[in-house]
Amino acid sequence: MPIGRLHVLTDFHFQQRFSHADLARLALAGGADTIQFRQKIGSVRDLLAGLRPTVTACREAEVPLLVDDHLTLALAVEADGVHLGQSDLPIAEARAVLDRCPGHTRLLGATATTVAQAREAEAAGADYIGFGPVFATQSKANPAPVKGLAGLEAVCDAVQIPVIAIAGITPERVRLVLGAGAHGVAVMTAISTAEDPRTATAAFRDAIAQWR
Repeated sequence: MPIGRLHVLTDFHFQQRFSHADLARLALAGGADTIQFRQKIGSVRDLLAGLRPTVTACREAEVPLLVDDHLTLALAVEADGVHLGQSDLPIAEARAVLDRCPGHTRLLGATATTVAQAREAEAAGADYIGFGPVFATQSKANPAPVKGLAGLEAVCDAVQIPVIAIAGITPERVRLVLGAGAHGVAVMTAISTAEDPRTATAAFRDAIAQWR
């Protein structure tokens, strides 16, 4: 399955106007080619309740859905993949599980904040790297130091798999991160907290299309 260029992360922490599924539908209507279900708090059953309708929305649109952090949930709902951070299940172990399990879930993304982490994730079987923070972000309480375009370019040069730039991405910055070698961008609050998430997504979609 090809790696998308516009990953929209759903969010119910920084806004409560829309459910995960509602945000997914708005982002899909605006041109997102990948949805990542992201919720850092709540019980597994709470997450599952929000995840199931989000899966349905993505399947109706025939767009991949990735689950942030939770391999078991991704497998349970037959999501298209999972995205794992540095404190989650190691990539090698996750890859082994996915390779053993028949079914729909195949894509494996890995968060990296350094060249070494990106190389390690690639060697362990990641399909793509989510690299950042490229720019300053307020979406995490204790983010890693900002890496900037130079850090992004170094990671893109160091690995053969696609790199998705994350943190502080705006439509105006899309050309900068793609020019540094990123395959695509991941966006959360710039879309989820926008007055109109569909229009906000379309602005990113158009920026990617114009650069390409």
